[in-house]
Amino acid sequence: MRDAMHPVRLETERLVLRELRLDDWRDAQIADADPEVARFQAYGVLDEAGTRRYLERAVQAARETPRRTYDLAVCLAEDERFLGRVGLAIERPAHLEATVWINLRRDRWRSGLATEAGQALGDFAFDTLGLHRVYGDTDPRNTGSIAVLEKLGFRREAHFRENWLINGEWCDSYIYAVLAPEWRAQRKRDANVTTVG
Repeated sequence: MRDAMHPVRLETERLVLRELRLDDWRDAQIADADPEVARFQAYGVLDEAGTRRYLERAVQAARETPRRTYDLAVCLAEDERFLGRVGLAIERPAHLEATVWINLRRDRWRSGLATEAGQALGDFAFDTLGLHRVYGDTDPRNTGSIAVLEKLGFRREAHFRENWLINGEWCDSYIYAVLAPEWRAQRKRDANVTTVG
């Protein structure tokens, strides 16, 4: 795996993925306080203090050496205001494996932004960091998350039953993953379709 990086800034056609900042808390609260956004998240709805603590931990984790967490703000390129978070946690560095997350404000759902952010993050994971496997853990009822992971080329590998206790409810997990060669092959196919079409 390649060395840690700070700061990270990834750009797409519409987006900038940048390091989280403490002053993102007001915009982050829009998502963190929304029960629909937090419905399938282990930490649930966050109040202002919870959002501030989250950002403090993320800023601190970004400066660790070696860096194992890349938690980035998803922003429109035109103003770089926080719309959500996308990230990687490298839990098994010797195995070149990371878990991924994408979390957007509800008013940005079904806009293609999650897929666009996920593509940039996947390219960063495999091409820049040199990871071999990236996986996501999502509730089977989270159809939006499943759709994004599948659009990104992740395949379902497992169904864990009642492995999370969230807000007093036992919840299942689907595990979706993609390997570096699969990612690169799909990105090449996507580029050829765009070029030919």
